[in-house]
Amino acid sequence: MSSRAMFIFAAISGFVLVAFGAFGAHVLSKSLGATEMAWIHTGLEYQAWHTLAIIGLGSAMLRRANIWFYWSSALLALGTVLFSGSLYCLALSHLKVWVFITPVGGMFFLIGWLVMLVGALRLKQRADRHE
Repeated sequence: MSSRAMFIFAAISGFVLVAFGAFGAHVLSKSLGATEMAWIHTGLEYQAWHTLAIIGLGSAMLRRANIWFYWSSALLALGTVLFSGSLYCLALSHLKVWVFITPVGGMFFLIGWLVMLVGALRLKQRADRHE
């Protein structure tokens, strides 16, 4: 993902986050139960944190291209869509198929964070060599 793509994804994700959060708080909370609202809340929370991480990666990529940050942002974006999206779908539809998608999104989150760690460690090594 290029920095531009990262920022575009983050902007869309941020918009969806705020819009769906407001819709959930003002509309869905009147018709959904506590369990469904908890699923939506968890999805929103994870979406918020990972959207911020993608913004950070995009900012870092503006300074220096890093293939590890490229892949980390792609994995975090995919994790956001699968993890948060499946929780939203589960809360709204009660189709049990979504419970199998959520952990796949979580694995993409974990792999994305590990790939970011590798990129950060390699960035440190590269900076030390140039000093």
